[in-house]
Amino acid sequence: MRTICFYFQVHQPLRIKPYRFFDIGADHYYWDDYSNKSIIRKVAQKCYLPMNALLLELINHYKGGFKVAFSISGVCLDQFEAFAPDVLESFKRLVATGHVELLSETDSHALCSLKSKTEFKRMVNNHREKIKKHFNGYEPKVFRNTELIYSDKIGGMVAEMGFEGMLTEGAKHILGWKSPNFVYENSIDPNLKILLKNFQLSDDIAFRFSNKTWSDYPLTTEKFVNWINALPREQEVINLFMDYETFGEHQWAETGIFEFMRALPNAVFKHTNYGFSTPTEVVRNARPIAKINVPIPISWADEERDLTAWLGNDLQNEAFAKLYEMENRVANIDDDEIQRDWNYLQTSDHFYYMCTKFFSDGAVHSYFSHYDTPYDAFINYMNVLSDFILRVKIREEKLTQAAE
Repeated sequence: MRTICFYFQVHQPLRIKPYRFFDIGADHYYWDDYSNKSIIRKVAQKCYLPMNALLLELINHYKGGFKVAFSISGVCLDQFEAFAPDVLESFKRLVATGHVELLSETDSHALCSLKSKTEFKRMVNNHREKIKKHFNGYEPKVFRNTELIYSDKIGGMVAEMGFEGMLTEGAKHILGWKSPNFVYENSIDPNLKILLKNFQLSDDIAFRFSNKTWSDYPLTTEKFVNWINALPREQEVINLFMDYETFGEHQWAETGIFEFMRALPNAVFKHTNYGFSTPTEVVRNARPIAKINVPIPISWADEERDLTAWLGNDLQNEAFAKLYEMENRVANIDDDEIQRDWNYLQTSDHFYYMCTKFFSDGAVHSYFSHYDTPYDAFINYMNVLSDFILRVKIREEKLTQAAE
C-alpha cells in the first residue's frame, strides 16, 4: 500500500476584546464578538466555502478515490454555529460522502494535555459530544492533539481513551535517520498507531507555495509527483498535514493554490502508484515498523518543533500556571457562563500571542496576533483572568453560605 494521507486543521480562536484593569469586577464578558464574527466570515469566503466546494467536487469526480481528513476544534464549531451556519452545512455535506474523516481533539484547542489528565479527558469528551451533535452521531477513531503536540505520556493517555491512532510532527530531532513515511507505535501502548507529518512536502504546499525566492518555485503538480515518485518504494505513506486556512487565506487564490489542489489527484492517479487514504485507513492497513520514543513533548510549530511557541517565556508560563491553578475550583461550580469562559480561556492561541520570538519565526507569530506586542497580549489576558478568578471566588462564597 502506497498512499497519501491529507489532514487539515480547522481552527479559529475566540479572541478577547480589549479589557482594561478598570474593567475587572465590572465587566464579565470577555469576547470580541464583532472581530470573531468578521474573521470567521472573511475566512469562510476566502477558504472554507470555496475549498469545501472543491473537495466535494473532487470526491464526487473520483468516486471516493480521493479522501481527506479534518479536525475541527470545538471553539471553531461554536463559531460556525453562531456566525457561519453555511460553513457548518458545507462540512456536513463533505462528511456525508463517507470519504471524509473527522478526528478528535480538545474542545477548545487547549494545552491541557501538558498539565492535567483529568482536564484533558474532559476536553476530549466535550469535543466528541460536539462532533456527535453536529455530524449525525459521528465517532472519531483517530486523535489529533492541539498543534500536533505529542509525547509518549500524552499518547498513553490517548490510548486509554480508546483511540486507534494519533497524529504528530515528524520532527528531525526525534526521527534522526528514520523516515516519517511509515506508521509507528506509541512506546507505552503499542495499540496506538502514530502517523508522522512529512514536514518537507507538507510545508512545500502550506508555506512555500507562493514564495518566489524559493528555489523550487513555482510548485506544479508535475514537480510534486516527481518528488513522491523519487521516495524509496518501501516507504508506504506520505502524511500531508497542514492548516486548512492554507487554501485561500495563507496562500491567496491568486497564487494558484486552488488550481494546484484541483489538479493534484489526477496527477497522482495518472503518474504514480499512490492512492489516497484517511488516517483510520492508514492505521488499520499499514503495519507499524517500530515504536517511536518521544520523552519530551513535540509540536508542529516553529523551527524547534517544541512548546516554546506557547510556553517559552516567563509571561506565558505565569499565565499558564495561574490559569490551571483554577482547575479544581472551577470543576465544583455549576455555572454555564463560568464553564464556558473556563473552556475558552484555555485556548492555546492566547499563549501564542504572548510569544517573544523575534527571529526566524517572529514574522509568523506577528501575522497571527491581533495585539501590538506580546506584552499587550499578556496584560489583556491577565486582566481577564483576574476578573474570572474574582467571579469564581464570589460563587464559592455563595456556595459556602448556602451550605451553612
